[in-house]
Amino acid sequence: MTATTTAATPPPTAPEAAGGGKRAGRGRLSVAKILLIVAAALVLISAVRVLTGAEQLDSEGQIAAALGLAVPIGMAGLAGLWSERAGVVNIGLEGMMILGTFGAGWVGWQSSPWLGLLAGIAFGVLGGLLHAVVTVTFGVDHIVSGVAITLLAQGVTQYLAKLFFNHGSALDKGGNPKQSPPVDALPQFTVPGVSSGLNSVANHHWFLISDLAGIVGGVFTNLSILTILAAALFVATWLVLWRTSFGLRLRSVGENPVAAESLGVNVYSYKYMGVAISGGLAGFGGAFLAMVSSHFYLEGQTGGRGYIGLAAMIFGNWRPGGLAMGAGLFGFSDALQLRNGGDTVHALLLLLVVLLVLLGIWKAYKKATVQAIVSGAMAALILVWYLLTDTVPDDFVGATPYVVTLLVLSLSAQRLRMPKADGLRYRKGQGS
Repeated sequence: MTATTTAATPPPTAPEAAGGGKRAGRGRLSVAKILLIVAAALVLISAVRVLTGAEQLDSEGQIAAALGLAVPIGMAGLAGLWSERAGVVNIGLEGMMILGTFGAGWVGWQSSPWLGLLAGIAFGVLGGLLHAVVTVTFGVDHIVSGVAITLLAQGVTQYLAKLFFNHGSALDKGGNPKQSPPVDALPQFTVPGVSSGLNSVANHHWFLISDLAGIVGGVFTNLSILTILAAALFVATWLVLWRTSFGLRLRSVGENPVAAESLGVNVYSYKYMGVAISGGLAGFGGAFLAMVSSHFYLEGQTGGRGYIGLAAMIFGNWRPGGLAMGAGLFGFSDALQLRNGGDTVHALLLLLVVLLVLLGIWKAYKKATVQAIVSGAMAALILVWYLLTDTVPDDFVGATPYVVTLLVLSLSAQRLRMPKADGLRYRKGQGS
């Protein structure tokens, strides 16, 4: 696969090369629209809670669990965003997260959790650099390289875990061939007085007010410092990629490397930097799993979150804001099935019915008749399922995050715009 040349057309200006022109901005949601969507979603969830009696749907515990589950997914998605904005598809995010979990567990139990975090990030960077060498320098297909890195990371960490955690002091402190000894906990924060007051309001189960209290209370109770750092990384990513010259050059490499090179940009360097940062962010997500979610490295603890992170990135249209909403959605669905089981997931079916009806109305308004009919038919089938049952089977409950992933990708596919040169092999000077 090779990138197309632009010899027949004049080189675009820097904003156009980075996708920053009028066409790229068309259809972008404003802050007011986003706030309106959030408010509508809150009203809808509150109405479903009242109708179904599923009080755990947006309780403080549910929101806190969803936030903790959303962070590693969000970091994987943010890692994919950096890589793909530089034009490199990173299917190896799962493997880089695995390296991050091992690095954090290995170094963390021997020293401090902060050094464990740095080790997790460093291990992820190594995975990213390996992916960059294989794809950017040697031109190997990005998908093949990513899958190979994930398989390599699984094999290497399994071998190293047996080597380092199965004897000596590691074994005495609880290590085994599949698990590291415990890592000390990182600081957590609770806003004094806020959590107890909001919990009291939430327990009244008032329409909308109690729902808002539960959500805010979940955000400000026992908040890990790594969660705060993750939120800061989302803001920093937006500032760097869309408000600095460095970010403009990196995005131009992902949109049109030939034009970027004609403007003096070192395409290889920016691709390497993008993929290395991507690996570090994925390693951060892995370290979060090892030090916040479980307090030790455990074989297989990433559980496919690297791939779900990619789905969140696609849902967010390769932008941090949409990615954050996608990660929150997947974290919320994951928390539902882990905490509350079939009864609460059953209430979610009614929410899905309403969303499908709204989607069908929108498609009908846009004169997309076939899609409107499909959405209406799906809504009718799920409504029948909801009315004829009282709970959801455990097998389906466990698959909830993956079903949500498929639904979100299928419903958002038509508005997506990936970087134009994403996944294309580039060779220096090919535009001359």
